[in-house]
Amino acid sequence: MGKNKLAKFAEMETFPHVLQYPFARLQQEAFPLRGRWREDFFHNDRPIVLELGCGKGEYTVGLGELYPEKNFIGVDVKGARIWTGAKASHEAGMTNVAFLRGEIESLTSFFAPGEVDEIWITFPDPQMKKVTKRLTSSRFICRYLEVLRPGGSIHLKTDSPFLYTYTKAFVELNHQEILTDTADLYDGAFEDKILGIRTYYERQWLSRGLTIKYLHFVPKEPAGGFVEPDIEIEPDSYRSFSRSRRVQ
Repeated sequence: MGKNKLAKFAEMETFPHVLQYPFARLQQEAFPLRGRWREDFFHNDRPIVLELGCGKGEYTVGLGELYPEKNFIGVDVKGARIWTGAKASHEAGMTNVAFLRGEIESLTSFFAPGEVDEIWITFPDPQMKKVTKRLTSSRFICRYLEVLRPGGSIHLKTDSPFLYTYTKAFVELNHQEILTDTADLYDGAFEDKILGIRTYYERQWLSRGLTIKYLHFVPKEPAGGFVEPDIEIEPDSYRSFSRSRRVQ
């Protein structure tokens, strides 16, 4: 591990709003804030919003600035990424933003049933070859439902035509309630404060002519369980990397 990463990890240990619970630590001790985030961490009864796979935390911080009446938690397994947003929010003295280093698969270890009000999934890897790894697959939606309050919603923001097509097909097939759906967030038809939040990589993708897709829906498991869409989806026309390295 490089010196820069080590320095970031060391600095994050000093941030009171950063909690680091990778899988190995969860195996040894229970997460202390599960079911107690509002009372013991934020010290208020405001809604809790997660950004899953938050990367550098730009969106978590941006949402926290736009909506001071809500609590935001960025979740990512990569500590060196989280450092950027953690440092920015710490220096700004933001009290409604936190960061959690841990696996999304361990979500139910971090949050109690009904403790979360909204989930944001921003620019995840589309995982074109592995359905179960897609953050909007039935495997993950079922996990989100374990922590979301009834009527809680999920926001997907992506540059990937493949993931957008897949998720929309999944949502429609399973009769989920769609609140907002646009294949081009910046075409001028959609008006919302979130338009002002553009991460570094989002600006790069926009400069390359990629449109940003946005889908906001309320998940609810059908009586017979979720069904995965059995459709052919054209792969993205540009090579897909992790969120920190994606090019056309």
